[in-house]
Amino acid sequence: MTLRVLDIAPLDVAAEALGLLLDAPVPPALADLALRDDDGGELVLHVLGASHAVLATRPGHRMTEQVSCAAVAGGGEALPPRADRPGYTMTAVTARVAPEELAGTAARLGALAGDHGWLCAAFPGADPAVRTALTALRGAAVPGGWAWRTWHLYPGEAGGVIVRTRSRWTP
Repeated sequence: MTLRVLDIAPLDVAAEALGLLLDAPVPPALADLALRDDDGGELVLHVLGASHAVLATRPGHRMTEQVSCAAVAGGGEALPPRADRPGYTMTAVTARVAPEELAGTAARLGALAGDHGWLCAAFPGADPAVRTALTALRGAAVPGGWAWRTWHLYPGEAGGVIVRTRSRWTP
């Protein structure tokens, strides 16, 4: 897997508008990556725009997570710093960063895109040498379930915003 440069403008362009929606149908994705474990489970990472969705399954169990600007309109909530329910935990951190930190994070994530379990998509409008409008996801099997992390990079005039999430699901 390499960094995918998508020839489409990102759908979600404001970090502060992100929401969380669980157990809803996954919207059409611009890019996706499926991971499978030895116990019959699957984790599908989806880039929706400058947002993401995840479909996690284990035999007899299924859940979805969507972090997007459409999540609230779909019945979700504004992106909380933490969400918990039996078997599921998600944390989110939003940070305003200087241009150097945004560019450095984008470069590091782009370099990791070739590693197993990574899905990374960049959007047009950013400097082609350092694409900073970027969404990256990393998933892995954990005992009894799945764990995943995401990075949503939103460039702006004075640097940008990075939204990081970390989720774990063990049904």
